[in-house]
Amino acid sequence: MIHSEHPFQPDPADREQARRFRGRLAAGVTIVTAGSGSDRTGLTVSSLLVVQGEPAHVYLVVGPTTDLWDVAADSGHFVIHICRYQDRQAVDVFAGLSPSPGGIFADIAVSETHWGPVLTDLPDRAYCRFESREQVGWSGLVVGLIEEVEVSALEDPMVHFRSRYRRLGPP
Repeated sequence: MIHSEHPFQPDPADREQARRFRGRLAAGVTIVTAGSGSDRTGLTVSSLLVVQGEPAHVYLVVGPTTDLWDVAADSGHFVIHICRYQDRQAVDVFAGLSPSPGGIFADIAVSETHWGPVLTDLPDRAYCRFESREQVGWSGLVVGLIEEVEVSALEDPMVHFRSRYRRLGPP
Protein backbone atom coordinates (compact mmCIF):
# COMPACT_ATOMS: atom_id res chain seq x y z
CA MET A 1 0.00 0.00 0.00
CA ILE A 2 1.32 3.48 -0.93
CA HIS A 3 0.98 6.10 1.79
CA SER A 4 0.28 9.77 1.16
CA GLU A 5 2.53 10.96 3.99
CA HIS A 6 6.32 11.26 3.82
CA PRO A 7 7.83 8.12 5.42
CA PHE A 8 10.76 9.95 7.06
CA GLN A 9 9.01 13.12 8.20
CA PRO A 10 8.63 13.35 11.98
CA ASP A 11 5.25 13.80 13.57
CA PRO A 12 4.21 17.48 13.85
CA ALA A 13 4.78 17.48 17.61
CA ASP A 14 8.38 16.27 17.09
CA ARG A 15 9.39 18.80 14.42
CA GLU A 16 11.75 21.64 15.23
CA GLN A 17 9.56 24.73 15.51
CA ALA A 18 12.15 27.31 14.38
CA ARG A 19 12.73 25.29 11.21
CA ARG A 20 8.98 25.16 10.57
CA PHE A 21 8.80 28.93 11.03
CA ARG A 22 11.75 29.52 8.65
CA GLY A 23 10.09 27.29 6.05
CA ARG A 24 7.13 29.66 5.93
CA LEU A 25 9.31 32.58 4.87
CA ALA A 26 9.72 32.79 1.11
CA ALA A 27 13.41 33.20 0.28
CA GLY A 28 15.19 33.98 -2.97
CA VAL A 29 17.35 31.18 -4.31
CA THR A 30 20.99 31.88 -5.17
CA ILE A 31 24.12 29.99 -6.07
CA VAL A 32 27.24 31.27 -4.34
CA THR A 33 30.62 30.44 -5.90
CA ALA A 34 34.18 30.96 -4.69
CA GLY A 35 37.73 29.88 -5.36
CA SER A 36 39.61 29.08 -8.54
CA GLY A 37 41.02 26.13 -10.45
CA SER A 38 40.66 22.85 -8.60
CA ASP A 39 39.72 24.73 -5.41
CA ARG A 40 36.59 26.34 -6.82
CA THR A 41 33.26 25.49 -5.26
CA GLY A 42 29.64 26.54 -5.20
CA LEU A 43 26.57 26.11 -3.04
CA THR A 44 22.86 26.81 -3.34
CA VAL A 45 21.96 29.37 -0.67
CA SER A 46 18.53 30.77 0.14
CA SER A 47 19.32 32.14 3.59
CA LEU A 48 20.89 35.51 2.91
CA LEU A 49 20.36 39.17 3.66
CA VAL A 50 21.61 42.21 1.78
CA VAL A 51 22.10 45.33 3.88
CA GLN A 52 22.41 48.64 2.06
CA GLY A 53 25.10 51.10 3.04
CA GLU A 54 28.49 52.38 2.01
CA PRO A 55 29.62 49.72 1.46
CA ALA A 56 26.68 47.37 1.21
CA HIS A 57 27.04 44.08 3.07
CA VAL A 58 25.68 40.59 2.53
CA TYR A 59 25.11 37.98 5.23
CA LEU A 60 24.97 34.34 4.12
CA VAL A 61 23.87 31.44 6.32
CA VAL A 62 25.80 28.34 5.26
CA GLY A 63 26.91 25.15 6.91
CA PRO A 64 30.34 25.41 8.52
CA THR A 65 31.18 21.97 7.10
CA THR A 66 30.56 23.04 3.48
CA ASP A 67 33.41 23.69 1.07
CA LEU A 68 32.08 27.24 0.57
CA TRP A 69 32.70 28.04 4.26
CA ASP A 70 36.44 27.48 3.85
CA VAL A 71 37.00 28.44 0.21
CA ALA A 72 35.32 31.86 0.56
CA ALA A 73 37.48 32.62 3.59
CA ASP A 74 40.69 31.32 1.99
CA SER A 75 40.17 33.05 -1.36
CA GLY A 76 38.86 36.28 0.15
CA HIS A 77 36.03 36.65 -2.40
CA PHE A 78 32.79 35.10 -3.61
CA VAL A 79 30.04 35.65 -6.19
CA ILE A 80 26.30 35.48 -5.51
CA HIS A 81 24.11 34.55 -8.50
CA ILE A 82 20.33 35.05 -8.38
CA CYS A 83 18.55 32.01 -9.81
CA ARG A 84 15.56 31.92 -12.10
CA TYR A 85 12.97 29.18 -12.16
CA GLN A 86 14.55 27.81 -15.36
CA ASP A 87 17.79 27.21 -13.39
CA ARG A 88 16.28 24.43 -11.24
CA GLN A 89 18.73 21.76 -12.48
CA ALA A 90 21.79 23.87 -11.59
CA VAL A 91 20.23 24.75 -8.23
CA ASP A 92 19.81 21.05 -7.43
CA VAL A 93 23.37 20.25 -8.56
CA PHE A 94 24.90 22.99 -6.38
CA ALA A 95 22.67 21.90 -3.48
CA GLY A 96 24.01 18.36 -3.80
CA LEU A 97 20.56 16.99 -4.67
CA SER A 98 21.34 15.97 -8.27
CA PRO A 99 24.40 14.15 -9.54
CA SER A 100 26.81 15.93 -11.85
CA PRO A 101 29.42 13.62 -13.37
CA GLY A 102 32.61 15.63 -13.70
CA GLY A 103 31.76 17.95 -10.81
CA ILE A 104 29.31 20.76 -10.12
CA PHE A 105 30.77 23.03 -12.82
CA ALA A 106 30.84 20.33 -15.55
CA ASP A 107 27.58 21.19 -17.34
CA ILE A 108 27.42 24.95 -16.83
CA ALA A 109 29.12 27.86 -18.61
CA VAL A 110 31.69 29.42 -16.29
CA SER A 111 34.17 32.27 -16.55
CA GLU A 112 36.93 32.81 -14.02
CA THR A 113 37.20 36.16 -12.25
CA HIS A 114 39.20 37.42 -9.34
CA TRP A 115 36.02 37.07 -7.19
CA GLY A 116 35.61 33.43 -8.18
CA PRO A 117 33.71 31.43 -10.80
CA VAL A 118 30.96 33.33 -12.61
CA LEU A 119 28.04 31.28 -13.92
CA THR A 120 27.63 33.14 -17.21
CA ASP A 121 24.03 32.06 -17.81
CA LEU A 122 22.92 33.69 -14.54
CA PRO A 123 23.15 37.44 -15.29
CA ASP A 124 22.09 38.83 -11.90
CA ARG A 125 25.05 38.70 -9.54
CA ALA A 126 26.94 40.42 -6.76
CA TYR A 127 30.71 40.29 -6.51
CA CYS A 128 31.76 40.24 -2.87
CA ARG A 129 34.86 40.52 -0.74
CA PHE A 130 34.91 38.15 2.21
CA GLU A 131 34.89 40.03 5.52
CA SER A 132 34.29 37.48 8.28
CA ARG A 133 32.62 34.28 9.35
CA GLU A 134 31.21 33.06 12.61
CA GLN A 135 29.48 29.89 13.70
CA VAL A 136 25.93 30.64 14.88
CA GLY A 137 23.79 27.80 16.14
CA TRP A 138 24.06 24.83 13.78
CA SER A 139 25.01 27.10 10.88
CA GLY A 140 27.63 29.63 10.00
CA LEU A 141 27.28 33.29 9.13
CA VAL A 142 29.51 34.53 6.30
CA VAL A 143 29.76 38.30 5.96
CA GLY A 144 30.86 39.96 2.75
CA LEU A 145 31.21 43.44 1.31
CA ILE A 146 29.47 43.93 -2.03
CA GLU A 147 32.02 45.41 -4.41
CA GLU A 148 30.15 45.24 -7.73
CA VAL A 149 26.66 44.28 -8.91
CA GLU A 150 25.24 43.25 -12.28
CA VAL A 151 21.47 43.12 -12.78
CA SER A 152 19.24 42.24 -15.72
CA ALA A 153 15.53 42.51 -16.40
CA LEU A 154 14.91 39.49 -14.14
CA GLU A 155 11.32 38.37 -14.69
CA ASP A 156 11.16 34.90 -13.19
CA PRO A 157 13.17 34.67 -9.96
CA MET A 158 13.04 31.42 -8.04
CA VAL A 159 12.02 31.34 -4.40
CA HIS A 160 12.15 28.60 -1.81
CA PHE A 161 8.97 28.18 0.22
CA ARG A 162 7.92 25.24 2.40
CA SER A 163 10.67 22.96 1.05
CA ARG A 164 9.82 23.59 -2.60
CA TYR A 165 11.04 25.83 -5.39
CA ARG A 166 8.43 28.26 -6.65
CA ARG A 167 8.34 30.87 -9.38
CA LEU A 168 7.36 34.51 -8.96
CA GLY A 169 7.14 35.32 -12.66
CA PRO A 170 4.45 34.44 -15.15
CA PRO A 171 3.59 30.72 -15.38
